Amino acid sequence: MAFNIVLIEPEIPNNTGNIGRLALATGAKLHLVKPFGFELTDKRLKRAGLDYWQHIPLFTYEDQNAFFKAHKDKKMVFFSSHGKKDHWSIAYERDMFLVFGKESVGLPKKILGDKNTAVATIPLKSPHIRSLNLANSVAIAVYEGLRQIK
Repeated sequence: MAFNIVLIEPEIPNNTGNIGRLALATGAKLHLVKPFGFELTDKRLKRAGLDYWQHIPLFTYEDQNAFFKAHKDKKMVFFSSHGKKDHWSIAYERDMFLVFGKESVGLPKKILGDKNTAVATIPLKSPHIRSLNLANSVAIAVYEGLRQIK
Protein backbone atom coordinates (compact mmCIF):
# COMPACT_ATOMS: atom_id res chain seq x y z
CA MET A 1 0.00 0.00 0.00
CA ALA A 2 1.16 3.50 -0.75
CA PHE A 3 -0.30 5.46 2.17
CA ASN A 4 -2.62 5.33 5.14
CA ILE A 5 -5.27 8.05 5.03
CA VAL A 6 -6.52 8.93 8.51
CA LEU A 7 -9.65 10.97 9.20
CA ILE A 8 -10.00 12.09 12.81
CA GLU A 9 -13.71 12.40 13.64
CA PRO A 10 -15.03 12.99 10.10
CA GLU A 11 -18.37 14.81 10.01
CA ILE A 12 -19.60 14.82 6.41
CA PRO A 13 -20.49 11.48 4.84
CA ASN A 14 -20.04 12.70 1.25
CA ASN A 15 -16.43 13.72 1.98
CA THR A 16 -15.66 10.40 3.61
CA GLY A 17 -17.25 8.52 0.71
CA ASN A 18 -15.15 10.45 -1.81
CA ILE A 19 -12.01 9.89 0.26
CA GLY A 20 -12.82 6.16 0.41
CA ARG A 21 -13.01 6.06 -3.37
CA LEU A 22 -9.70 7.95 -3.55
CA ALA A 23 -8.12 5.45 -1.14
CA LEU A 24 -9.16 2.54 -3.33
CA ALA A 25 -8.00 4.28 -6.52
CA THR A 26 -4.56 5.05 -5.09
CA GLY A 27 -3.91 1.82 -3.19
CA ALA A 28 -4.23 3.51 0.20
CA LYS A 29 -5.79 2.23 3.41
CA LEU A 30 -8.51 4.32 5.05
CA HIS A 31 -8.54 4.77 8.83
CA LEU A 32 -11.59 6.41 10.44
CA VAL A 33 -11.43 7.59 14.04
CA LYS A 34 -14.70 7.96 15.99
CA PRO A 35 -16.88 9.72 16.80
CA PHE A 36 -18.27 10.17 13.28
CA GLY A 37 -20.85 12.75 12.26
CA PHE A 38 -22.75 9.98 10.44
CA GLU A 39 -23.24 6.22 10.43
CA LEU A 40 -21.17 3.99 8.16
CA THR A 41 -24.49 2.80 6.72
CA ASP A 42 -25.41 6.36 5.64
CA LYS A 43 -26.61 6.31 2.02
CA ARG A 44 -24.75 9.59 1.29
CA LEU A 45 -21.49 7.88 2.27
CA LYS A 46 -22.28 4.93 0.02
CA ARG A 47 -23.42 7.16 -2.85
CA ALA A 48 -20.19 9.18 -2.81
CA GLY A 49 -18.12 6.00 -2.63
CA LEU A 50 -20.32 4.36 -5.29
CA ASP A 51 -20.26 0.58 -5.34
CA TYR A 52 -16.55 0.61 -4.44
CA TRP A 53 -17.11 0.89 -0.69
CA GLN A 54 -17.00 -2.88 -0.17
CA HIS A 55 -13.48 -3.01 -1.66
CA ILE A 56 -11.92 -0.19 0.38
CA PRO A 57 -9.33 -1.31 2.97
CA LEU A 58 -11.11 0.25 5.95
CA PHE A 59 -10.09 0.39 9.62
CA THR A 60 -12.12 2.07 12.35
CA TYR A 61 -11.13 3.11 15.87
CA GLU A 62 -13.28 3.96 18.86
CA ASP A 63 -11.32 7.13 19.61
CA GLN A 64 -8.03 8.95 19.08
CA ASN A 65 -6.32 7.09 21.91
CA ALA A 66 -7.09 3.74 20.30
CA PHE A 67 -5.76 4.92 16.94
CA PHE A 68 -2.53 6.41 18.30
CA LYS A 69 -1.91 3.42 20.56
CA ALA A 70 -2.27 1.04 17.61
CA HIS A 71 0.13 3.05 15.44
CA LYS A 72 2.46 4.72 17.93
CA ASP A 73 5.66 3.80 16.09
CA LYS A 74 4.48 4.75 12.60
CA LYS A 75 5.66 7.69 10.54
CA MET A 76 2.88 10.30 10.43
CA VAL A 77 2.33 13.74 9.01
CA PHE A 78 -0.56 15.91 10.13
CA PHE A 79 -2.34 18.34 7.80
CA SER A 80 -3.65 21.66 9.06
CA SER A 81 -4.18 25.19 7.81
CA HIS A 82 -1.98 26.10 10.81
CA GLY A 83 1.02 24.13 9.54
CA LYS A 84 4.35 25.91 9.11
CA LYS A 85 5.68 23.96 6.13
CA ASP A 86 3.89 23.25 2.90
CA HIS A 87 2.89 19.79 1.73
CA TRP A 88 5.55 19.82 -1.01
CA SER A 89 8.33 19.83 1.59
CA ILE A 90 7.25 16.55 3.18
CA ALA A 91 9.50 13.59 2.42
CA TYR A 92 6.68 11.15 1.69
CA GLU A 93 7.35 7.47 2.31
CA ARG A 94 5.43 4.32 1.52
CA ASP A 95 2.99 3.34 4.28
CA MET A 96 3.17 6.81 5.84
CA PHE A 97 0.07 7.93 7.75
CA LEU A 98 -1.49 11.14 6.38
CA VAL A 99 -3.68 12.50 9.17
CA PHE A 100 -6.54 14.97 8.67
CA GLY A 101 -8.98 16.53 11.12
CA LYS A 102 -12.70 17.01 11.01
CA GLU A 103 -14.27 19.42 8.56
CA SER A 104 -15.49 22.02 11.05
CA VAL A 105 -12.36 22.60 13.15
CA GLY A 106 -9.50 20.49 11.78
CA LEU A 107 -7.13 18.64 14.07
CA PRO A 108 -7.25 19.11 17.85
CA LYS A 109 -4.75 21.57 19.33
CA LYS A 110 -3.49 18.71 21.52
CA ILE A 111 -2.14 16.99 18.41
CA LEU A 112 -0.86 20.12 16.69
CA GLY A 113 0.91 21.32 19.84
CA ASP A 114 2.97 18.16 20.27
CA LYS A 115 6.60 19.07 19.55
CA ASN A 116 7.11 15.76 17.74
CA THR A 117 4.20 16.36 15.36
CA ALA A 118 5.08 17.06 11.74
CA VAL A 119 2.41 19.54 10.62
CA ALA A 120 2.04 20.45 6.97
CA THR A 121 -0.28 22.81 5.16
CA ILE A 122 -1.63 23.13 1.66
CA PRO A 123 -0.97 26.74 0.66
CA LEU A 124 -3.96 29.01 0.19
CA LYS A 125 -3.42 32.14 -1.90
CA SER A 126 -6.51 34.09 -0.87
CA PRO A 127 -7.03 35.73 2.53
CA HIS A 128 -10.76 35.15 2.07
CA ILE A 129 -10.65 31.39 2.60
CA ARG A 130 -9.82 29.43 5.76
CA SER A 131 -9.40 25.97 4.30
CA LEU A 132 -10.10 23.61 1.43
CA ASN A 133 -12.72 20.90 1.34
CA LEU A 134 -11.45 17.83 3.20
CA ALA A 135 -11.76 15.47 0.24
CA ASN A 136 -9.83 17.92 -1.95
CA SER A 137 -7.11 18.30 0.67
CA VAL A 138 -6.67 14.56 1.00
CA ALA A 139 -6.46 14.18 -2.78
CA ILE A 140 -3.81 16.90 -3.04
CA ALA A 141 -1.67 15.32 -0.33
CA VAL A 142 -2.02 11.74 -1.59
CA TYR A 143 -1.18 12.59 -5.18
CA GLU A 144 1.81 14.71 -4.16
CA GLY A 145 3.02 11.73 -2.13
CA LEU A 146 2.50 9.35 -5.05
CA ARG A 147 4.39 11.74 -7.33
CA GLN A 148 7.34 11.72 -4.93
CA ILE A 149 7.52 7.96 -4.36
CA LYS A 150 6.87 6.79 -7.93
